[in-house]
Amino acid sequence: MTLEAGMCSNGHVSYPTHPLCPECGEPQEESFDLSDRTGEVVTWTHSTATPPGVREPNTLAIVEFDVTDIDDASDEFVRALGQVTTDEVETGDTVEPVYIEELRDPDAGIKVPESQDWDGYRWDPV
Repeated sequence: MTLEAGMCSNGHVSYPTHPLCPECGEPQEESFDLSDRTGEVVTWTHSTATPPGVREPNTLAIVEFDVTDIDDASDEFVRALGQVTTDEVETGDTVEPVYIEELRDPDAGIKVPESQDWDGYRWDPV
């Protein structure tokens, strides 16, 4: 599984990918994987009222990834929201994405478990 960001012909980068760029409306024709990069925590929170099957408390962070090395990117960074592997996180921390097979318990929700993917990435402080 990849942590895929998209880019349009005008160099705007967004996560997640979109059929059309959220900034200018052009098609996002390029994508690249953020999972092999590190990012910086911009802000974070502890959620204590979580949906069924999600750990409680659930620490979430907005992470900023530097994309200045991507050819033709006009943006300097892209941000992504995700769970953090620990409750010990601070603004400015460097984190890396780590793959998790189940971000929540598939049997705890109201949807049929086979109807969606349950895997994804969490941010792990480095």
